[in-house]
Amino acid sequence: MRVLLIGSGGREHALAVGLSADPSVDFLAAAPGNPGIAQFAELHDVKPTDPAAVAALAVELNADLVVIGPEAPLVAGVADAVRAKGIACFGPSAAAARLEGSKAFANEVMAAAGVPTARSFDCSTVAEARAALEELGAPYVVKNDGLAAGKGVVVTDDLDEALIHAEACGKVVIEEFLPGPEVSLFVVTDGTAVAPLMPAQDFKRLADGDEGPNTGGMGAYAPLDWAPADLTERVLRETVEPTLAEMRRRGTPFAGLLYVGLALTPDGPKVIEFNARFGDPETQVVLALLETPLAGLLNAAATGTLAEHGPLTWKPGSAITVVVASHNYPGVPRTGDVIEGAERPGVIHAGTARNADGALVSAGGRVLSVTASGADLAGARAAAYALVDGIRLDGAQYRTDIALRAVEGRITL
Repeated sequence: MRVLLIGSGGREHALAVGLSADPSVDFLAAAPGNPGIAQFAELHDVKPTDPAAVAALAVELNADLVVIGPEAPLVAGVADAVRAKGIACFGPSAAAARLEGSKAFANEVMAAAGVPTARSFDCSTVAEARAALEELGAPYVVKNDGLAAGKGVVVTDDLDEALIHAEACGKVVIEEFLPGPEVSLFVVTDGTAVAPLMPAQDFKRLADGDEGPNTGGMGAYAPLDWAPADLTERVLRETVEPTLAEMRRRGTPFAGLLYVGLALTPDGPKVIEFNARFGDPETQVVLALLETPLAGLLNAAATGTLAEHGPLTWKPGSAITVVVASHNYPGVPRTGDVIEGAERPGVIHAGTARNADGALVSAGGRVLSVTASGADLAGARAAAYALVDGIRLDGAQYRTDIALRAVEGRITL
């Protein structure tokens, strides 16, 4: 199988590792890729959000399957352009990707499907936002209606901070705060059949103890031994299958990766958000544990044959990833700092580049996702932080408490 991977971040590096390990893949290309992905794939300098350019590259490479990593190309219609060329594509249409592209649309779909989620209000003015915030009370949850690279959400007890974020975003969704541990569940689907992956937990706040500003994610781990045994089955029944049915009813079936962000509330799992692609950094740990060949699974979803695909198999043990971010992230990051120690197995490149001298340098906010597996979570955690200790990046930021509460048994439902 000839595969073209679209994207340049840590999620795509993790996908490249998984795709290249599939015996059915005899050629892998990536556009635009990054220095880590270059170890596994032939890189092409094509803009990921240009549907015509991506489709033309897929034709040029005689690709059998195109895998789209980030959300922006999906919302831009890249999957539609690829499929129009008769090439299988893993990723939803632009119409279906609105589940991530518009929080208001996602809430509309969930309401129609009867999916358990938070009360919410769509707001276009500060006055509307203030009224909604006062109605729902603190903690205040304000979400940019559109794409914001995982950083469009503010959760705060400060009404003024909530209003400032609402005004900066323009159109927002104000939601009821959902208490309880948060869980990410990825579901591969061809629009009807589903193949749930292993639930994971990520860490959104910048600093230890869930302090500091919201980020795109500072670490993750799997599996979740503390989660209810029937969690995946219940979410499929109450959330995923009704949502897919509603999308089919609307004439915009969702095929690809449905990311379900959940809060495990006292009343059961409720949806915090949908994404239309693999999450980052959860992908790094989920794929590290997936035994089933990745390309075959994604191709089955892309070709409508997922029902014929066998059950997924998993490696024993646990996996954890720790994100190493650049100076000043999640503000405007400092880039161009030389990185040492990032060429080892398990170090996933997220925001890296080569400078004129060929040295590896930082090129984004989240620079690396340092990923390790172990016989148990404590072992995986020790291995991951040992890898982090070998990284040299001036001004680097990373959390030291990823998965610590789980290891110590301090997560309660």
